[in-house]
Amino acid sequence: MLSFQKIRARAAKRKGGDAVLEALLGSAPDNGAVARIADDRILSTMSERIFAAGFVWRVIEQKWPGFEEAFLGFEPKRLLFQPEDFWHDLASDKRIVRNPQKIVAVKDNAFFVDRVSREHGGFGNFLSAWPANDQLGLMTYLGKYGSRLGGNTGQYFLRWLEWDTFIVSQDMAAALRDAGLDIAESPTSKKDLAKIQAQVNEWVAETGLPREHISRILAMSIGENRSPDTILEYTGE
Repeated sequence: MLSFQKIRARAAKRKGGDAVLEALLGSAPDNGAVARIADDRILSTMSERIFAAGFVWRVIEQKWPGFEEAFLGFEPKRLLFQPEDFWHDLASDKRIVRNPQKIVAVKDNAFFVDRVSREHGGFGNFLSAWPANDQLGLMTYLGKYGSRLGGNTGQYFLRWLEWDTFIVSQDMAAALRDAGLDIAESPTSKKDLAKIQAQVNEWVAETGLPREHISRILAMSIGENRSPDTILEYTGE
């Protein structure tokens, strides 16, 4: 495997130096702080990433105050008591993006968040207690028990909550392959994801960097050399 020091040096050179790279990495995530996130903010973030998947993120962000109103502040217990007419009417509500399947996903995930919250004293507590070195296990759980949380959507959900998350983007996968990791061009199998997790965990132990920063450095070290402004817009920071 190519050393991570060389990968970081390449990313810094592409972005204009170490100072620029450091600024693009942002602050280190704090999994412990996730425990303090209320269930309504969990469901809101979860729903935002679901609606943003395959759509223009900026549009979703601009319309999000309307989503908050339409979905009653994403308070799971309030949503669980709504009649079927409430969910049916949302399909024609102009305050939101009217995607029936994703509207149903909010309903399903209200049940999911509420159940996990009751079992763990808060959904944030559940996430905070999950071992950081087993992101694959958490992704599998979210994909199995949540609605529309598989693949990258679940990864972005965790990243937006500031849980220490690597995101298997096209550029990150390309950087890993370039470094010598034997994975598919589009690594989605459990075998490939396990290899990625193991390599990221190895680099965490070697460098002391959070997984989020390792993920971003890999992505910035290869592929289209996007401007810092574009990267900040894409990462939501």
